[in-house]
Amino acid sequence: MRLRTGIMILIINMFTLLASSQNNNPVYTVTKALFSSDRFDEFSPVYYDNGIVFCSNRKSGGLAQYTDAQGRPSFNIFYVDTTQEVTSRSSVPFSNNISSRFNDGPVTFNRAGDIIYFSRNLRIDGNLRELTVPSNKLGIFFAVKIGGEWQNIREFRFNSEWYHITTPYLSPDGTRLYFASDKPGGYGGSDLYYSEWRNGYWDDPVNLGPEVNTTGNESYPFINTAGELFFSSDGHQTIGGKDIFVTMEKAAGWHIPVRLAEPVNSASDDFGFIMDPLMKEGYFSSDRDKTLDIFHYRQNRFPFWFSEPQKENRYCVLVSDTGTIEVDAASLEFAWDFGDGEKVSGIDAVHCFDGPGEYRVELDLVDRRTGKVFFRKRSYDIQIIDIEQPYIECPDNFITGEYFSFDASRSYSPGYEITGYYWDLGDGKEGAGRRFLHTYEKSGTYEVKLGLLLRSEDTGDLIRRVVSKEVRVFANEKERSEYLAANPPAAKEYFEITGSDNIRVKNFYSAENHFREEALFRVLLRTAQESIPLTDRFFSRVPSNYKVRVLFDKATGTYSYVVDQQMSLMAAYPAYREMVAAGYGDAVVTLDLLRDPAEKELFNIVKRYGALTDSYFDGSNRLTTSANVVLDQIVTLMNKFPDIRIEVIVHTDNQGTQANNQAVSVFRAQLITNYLTRWGIAAGRLTATGYGGTRPVASNDYPTGRRLNRRIEFIIRN
Repeated sequence: MRLRTGIMILIINMFTLLASSQNNNPVYTVTKALFSSDRFDEFSPVYYDNGIVFCSNRKSGGLAQYTDAQGRPSFNIFYVDTTQEVTSRSSVPFSNNISSRFNDGPVTFNRAGDIIYFSRNLRIDGNLRELTVPSNKLGIFFAVKIGGEWQNIREFRFNSEWYHITTPYLSPDGTRLYFASDKPGGYGGSDLYYSEWRNGYWDDPVNLGPEVNTTGNESYPFINTAGELFFSSDGHQTIGGKDIFVTMEKAAGWHIPVRLAEPVNSASDDFGFIMDPLMKEGYFSSDRDKTLDIFHYRQNRFPFWFSEPQKENRYCVLVSDTGTIEVDAASLEFAWDFGDGEKVSGIDAVHCFDGPGEYRVELDLVDRRTGKVFFRKRSYDIQIIDIEQPYIECPDNFITGEYFSFDASRSYSPGYEITGYYWDLGDGKEGAGRRFLHTYEKSGTYEVKLGLLLRSEDTGDLIRRVVSKEVRVFANEKERSEYLAANPPAAKEYFEITGSDNIRVKNFYSAENHFREEALFRVLLRTAQESIPLTDRFFSRVPSNYKVRVLFDKATGTYSYVVDQQMSLMAAYPAYREMVAAGYGDAVVTLDLLRDPAEKELFNIVKRYGALTDSYFDGSNRLTTSANVVLDQIVTLMNKFPDIRIEVIVHTDNQGTQANNQAVSVFRAQLITNYLTRWGIAAGRLTATGYGGTRPVASNDYPTGRRLNRRIEFIIRN
């Protein structure tokens, strides 16, 4: 098809044009294996030691072979080296140690080639009458290779004289043994099962279920490194007796089996399929030429047997702040920083990142008056990665006759090297390559598939992954415009950070979590690795109605210099504002978990009983019964921790004169310390301080605020 402009010609030079047709390129090329004879039967090949191990009724040269009722000799196990020149006479008996007078095989090996699992009758010694009884079923046995010989033959622990267990195949990683059995409880004649290798033994058999097994017979399993399970069945829809099918395990069960294309399958019995490690060729068994023979096949096209709908990578997130920490929105603003230069205000925010990467997301409460950070409420690192999958990048809508780009560059398969890109465009055309141009000749809806052939960087094993994407093709621009008008593209979807397949969260911090524990909001002036004397000029600007407290964190080896601590966030706001006004522009509020046992107990006493002076003193400034209950708890605390000292601080509201409020607060603080000394606490361990109304934690314009300002603090001093 000719291109319409010179510009398109230049573009095509950058891409590969897709031109291959499925009809002109058969899936398989099949030839009879050179080591397979016309006179004898051969079947069930497996790869082993630069060659093929298979079953045949040709003479083995060892033990005498029994014949069945039709005069056919029993099957033994043979080996042929396929790296040498091969003829039908090149094969040799595999091992006398595991040969019997009855049918031996099929077999399977572990990856190292030093363990063999094989099928044969449960009993092989005795006279013919003893061995031909119905209870002499087929079972699975295994042996190990020691000094070049197969030894220590043992029996699979699930063998039974009541049913057959046969045609074993070991998964490439050695963790599953697949086999066929007509044991009771199945779906038909013989079903496929597997056993898991766990804790040094094979676990109970698991039936592969109704997707795989039928009322007919399933047998001869083979599984490759891609996890594709091939088997023979006469119960699924076939074109002959037994056909070869492929399935693959998924999250729940197995994919519906797919029958392999001709000429692998035929009107005859086809079974015993294997595939080489490169997943390009292999062998299978068939009786299409009057005897059982082994055939070689070469796969000419990438098989799109199973695909998953392509998932879209999500880069847009919805973040929201929830919790019980009270915030005064009139004083503080919620500010989200997404770590990519974008900042958004509000309790809830939406944001779209440009693409994969690691970003630090922070939610700060910012002082509206100064624009400075007051408190960090939440922070976490998010990692955005593309979903592990092949990825089809192309328009969703096409017009017939126009070339459009298909690109697989955004495919993401960590831990694997992509060795091939394969495409099925849904219109009978296939191709290969990372990117190409393609045009559709007819309008309609097409399912585009992209398959990757991947090599593991750890093991070198190959696997296949396939995704699909639906595209629409219109006859002309008018049809496309009408469709888009009736079906406008969906708006961007925003996902919570925990609700997307390609977003990971780590180093999560939420002040809400600490708030539910024993923690205090502290107004922090500075942190330092070295101790700073409180006489340092740095502290000279601290207002006289505040005292600097030094806290040492053993875990980090840092010193923190605090001027206030409160049990609620907004109660710390006035002190913060005073520090900023005094020139401490870097002051912030932190929520710190209490680690000292005495501080924890004191925190819980105050939290339980409260610290408002209205409940401590009556109208005559005498301690109330409620106050006695609280102070008795503090006496117990100080007796329990005899080394601690406590400062009792009393505050008032702004009603009355400043001098009178100061005097009242000092008097009340002294009443409390006097009570504690009467109950045995040494006076030297107590300090009484009154600040009057100089340190409010709420507005004095309303009764509720004035009540909060009339409060008592109990602070453990160093």
